[in-house]
Amino acid sequence: MNSQRHFLITGGAGFLGSYLVGELLRRGFKVTVLDCLLFGGESLLSFLSNPDFHFVKTDVWEPRALKASVRSDWPPPDGIVHLAALAGFPACQAVGKQVAWRYNVEATEHLFEQAVALKIPRFIYISTYSNYGLGESGEGVTEETPLNPQSLYAETKVASEKVLENTGDSSIASVIFRLTSVYGLSPRPRFDLIVNQFVWEAFRNHELLIYQRGYSRSFIHIQDAVAGIIMGLEAPEDTVQGEIFNLGAETGNLTKDQVVELILKRLPETTIYYKDLTFGGDMGDITISIEKIKDKLGFKSQKTVDDGIRELLDAIQLGLVKDPADSRYRNARFIVQ
Repeated sequence: MNSQRHFLITGGAGFLGSYLVGELLRRGFKVTVLDCLLFGGESLLSFLSNPDFHFVKTDVWEPRALKASVRSDWPPPDGIVHLAALAGFPACQAVGKQVAWRYNVEATEHLFEQAVALKIPRFIYISTYSNYGLGESGEGVTEETPLNPQSLYAETKVASEKVLENTGDSSIASVIFRLTSVYGLSPRPRFDLIVNQFVWEAFRNHELLIYQRGYSRSFIHIQDAVAGIIMGLEAPEDTVQGEIFNLGAETGNLTKDQVVELILKRLPETTIYYKDLTFGGDMGDITISIEKIKDKLGFKSQKTVDDGIRELLDAIQLGLVKDPADSRYRNARFIVQ
């Protein structure tokens, strides 16, 4: 009997997923990826020769997608990380409520039902801190803070959380991570994320146009985000069963002006322009408390936004990403800072 642990990742070809896959393989686990390759599959090419990697091209909304992916010659999955989704409010707004609901909520329902039927012991759902909407008085919101979604994207994430909360099935440990804004480099780069986008625009245009300058956001480096998710996979069941964790960085609560200051430190020739303009969507002024994940899982972030800016700038200046403006590096054509 093969005792090697096996994890299944939906959306494993994406920005966060492809980084997670690489880290799990590096740690010696078997990994199955389910992905429809909406943004291509180049991020997975380096894994294909690894005997511990298995890829299935499928739409996870399909009612039997998970069951059909299980290999008879491999041990059953010890856990699932559900990342597959239309990520971000611009992408959801672009397709409309019916389609966004199908891929973000119904897909979660179908996947969780199959996980229960297959007796997969752990189900990790990647949600978002956008679910909180607007923060109050600059205080860090906790997992107990009432949810107040301000966009279609956040509405689908709240609805998906309720799918897991309402099952009442104790045979599977469901864990929810409310992820803050991720930045950094990945096998599938993205330049429609706030920090990544700011660095690219400052380098390319020597200027930045900033909306809602005083607003705070919460950020986490992709390396730390992946480390937190893996902690959720490896923690004892009674530590994580039915739990919700904010997944952010200790140094991650920054205003846009503070992010800009860090960019100016490395690109001092950049001219900054400000504009008072409000868009519909996830435009909340919010800071996040990560005390719970620190206390229960021992999570501690390692990277700062300044680290991420340096890494991004190095990659761009060295030409490692040929054209960050290419649409393949964006989940939607229209992005608001």
